[in-house]
Amino acid sequence: QVQLVESGGGLVQPGGSLRLSCVTSGSIFSISGMGWYRQAPGKQRELVARIMTGTTTYADSVKGRFTISRADYNTVSLQMASLKPEDTAVYYCNAAVKTTPSSPRGDYWGQGTQVTVSS
Repeated sequence: QVQLVESGGGLVQPGGSLRLSCVTSGSIFSISGMGWYRQAPGKQRELVARIMTGTTTYADSVKGRFTISRADYNTVSLQMASLKPEDTAVYYCNAAVKTTPSSPRGDYWGQGTQVTVSS
C-alpha cells in the first residue's frame, strides 16, 4: 500500500505565493518520478510540473512562476509564485512507484489540496 499526503493549499490573493508539499509513504521499493497535476471545475486534470532523475517538466502556463523540487526520495514540493485566478484548482500529487524489485511501476495519487487565487 502506498499513500501520498499533500499539504499547503489555501486561499491567496493574485500575485501571492504558496508552497505545496507531498510525502509518499508505505510499501516503496523505488520512486522514479513525482509530480503535480491540477483540475479546475469543469476541466480535465492537467500536468503542472514533474521531476524525475533531475529532469523537470513544466506546463507552459506555469513556466517561470512555479518551481518543483524533490528534497528527499519520497518528498516533492511545488513553490508557486505570482499566482493568478486561473491557477485556482485542486492540486494532486503523483508518484510513479515500484513496490518490489519485480513489480511494475504504478501511478499513485494524493487526495488533492485546494488552491484558490482570489481577491
